[in-house]
Amino acid sequence: MATEGGGKEMNEIKTQFTTREGLYKLLPHSEYSRPNRVPFNSQGSNPVRVSFVNLNDQSGNGDRLCFNVGRELYFYIYKGVRKAADLSKPIDKRIYKGTQPTCHDFNHLTATAESVSLLVGFSAGQVQLIDPIKKETSKLFNEERLIDKSRVTCVKWVPGSESLFLVAHSSGNMFLYNVEHTCGTTAPHYQLLKQGESFAVHTCKSKSTRNPLLKWTVGEGALNEFAFSPDGKFLACVSQDGFLRVFSFDSVELHGTMKSYFGGLLCVCWSPDGKYIVTGGEDDLVTVWSFVDCRVIARGHGHKSWVSVVAFDPYTTSVEESDPMEFSGSDEDFQDLLHFGRDRANSTQSRLSKRNSTDSRPVSVTYRFGSVGQDTQLCLWDLTEDILFPHQPLSRARTHTNVMNATSPPAGSNGNSVTTPGNSVPPPLPRSNSLPHSAVSNAGSKSSVMDGAIASGVSKFATLSLHDRKERHHEKDHKRNHSMGHISSKSSDKLNLVTKTKTDPAKTLGTPLCPRMEDVPLLEPLICKKIAHERLTVLIFLEDCIVTACQEGFICTWGRPGKVARPVLQVEL
Repeated sequence: MATEGGGKEMNEIKTQFTTREGLYKLLPHSEYSRPNRVPFNSQGSNPVRVSFVNLNDQSGNGDRLCFNVGRELYFYIYKGVRKAADLSKPIDKRIYKGTQPTCHDFNHLTATAESVSLLVGFSAGQVQLIDPIKKETSKLFNEERLIDKSRVTCVKWVPGSESLFLVAHSSGNMFLYNVEHTCGTTAPHYQLLKQGESFAVHTCKSKSTRNPLLKWTVGEGALNEFAFSPDGKFLACVSQDGFLRVFSFDSVELHGTMKSYFGGLLCVCWSPDGKYIVTGGEDDLVTVWSFVDCRVIARGHGHKSWVSVVAFDPYTTSVEESDPMEFSGSDEDFQDLLHFGRDRANSTQSRLSKRNSTDSRPVSVTYRFGSVGQDTQLCLWDLTEDILFPHQPLSRARTHTNVMNATSPPAGSNGNSVTTPGNSVPPPLPRSNSLPHSAVSNAGSKSSVMDGAIASGVSKFATLSLHDRKERHHEKDHKRNHSMGHISSKSSDKLNLVTKTKTDPAKTLGTPLCPRMEDVPLLEPLICKKIAHERLTVLIFLEDCIVTACQEGFICTWGRPGKVARPVLQVEL
């Protein structure tokens, strides 16, 4: 294990650590918090979250930071490793009554130096659209809590869209909204669009187009987090029932599932090339799942308590060589390709392997990811080629049992390619010629949700373009007091037809869904350091630093090796 020493030393908070690339150092002057810097009493509060956006201005100081602490929400200029934080000058500060912010997300596609769209989810179920630069509140969704009364657990803009966003709740429901539409004054009525194992998707029945456009019901218990693949085509969801479920977002097809060793799954992230998914949760483990093979390929043990955040580091992930990205596919695929690069983290796309199928040379690849947990520890992990491409080929029979909804390759296919998020035509994995090449579920019926809904007579669903380019417009500030907790309503949602079949954990253990510990490689962390007094809730990898945050409300910057600005010496003449 990577812990050092014993006794008092193990309980000391670390301010620096060393990895193979060099020394990471905590920059105390770059620490963000509430302006008075008084530690926040975190008991009973929602997790502190941090969102970044780059305004793409010419000053070179275009990073902006949003974070929530208790009932408060702050928006600052982020100066990173270059300059000390000025806590006395938040661009925007909001204090909410009767509810707490739980999560937030910037629209990177539309952000400018004059305006930025920020979605904020709340503990009572509402979602607010604000512009912290203009200090405007554009809209409030689910205001009367007629759509869902439970806490918002995750909110994200749909990749490539200026107006569509997805919201998950602790009820296990997930809703697709359009900022252009209203929510209506009565509880929505739904009709079933698609149903599968432990999930169902409904459309909203109404005479005029209204929110929500879609209602997803996924698994048992809270839907804790979801993440879009780098190309926006797939959606990974983790739930309190311990399942990872990966869907094709357009066609609402279940691509694959995975079960935690025990307990709920709390966090999820994709590798920059979309080939791997890492989850963390109440089993104190990080689990690496292959998107192509739909199977667990490794687990990581280093945390002593629940894992709250997992994230890939696109700036340290390395591949032996990178070929220029080529395009081959439909116009829709081309539109998806255009959206790469809108987020800085996706810049690693060009650095990841896109190898020819005839290339049999050995691959040298390392994926770096990190995790933080309630044990106040930061762990960094390297996922290397000996784990990704074991020398012993996998048995064909064993691998095939790991593929969900496997079908024969489409007509005209030679069976040697698998759709991977982030690649238009990805190559097969090297040194593993027995892997299945039919992991794309229901390839023969690749009809999208939009097509299916229109065919069933819901003509208004034609507005559901994932690459919506409508001009944005800001409405007047909402006149009603944003206070929660006093509203009650009768729910008319009786169309929740999802088959909630409880899975016996004992029956999944030792299966492809949940291999036993001895059946998969066990990773040990490169470093495992206690870096906070309170549980850690944020881990974000930026180009020149790592950002972490704890439940006390302190957002810390860790300068990468060689990136820390040296102080300028002043000489008196």
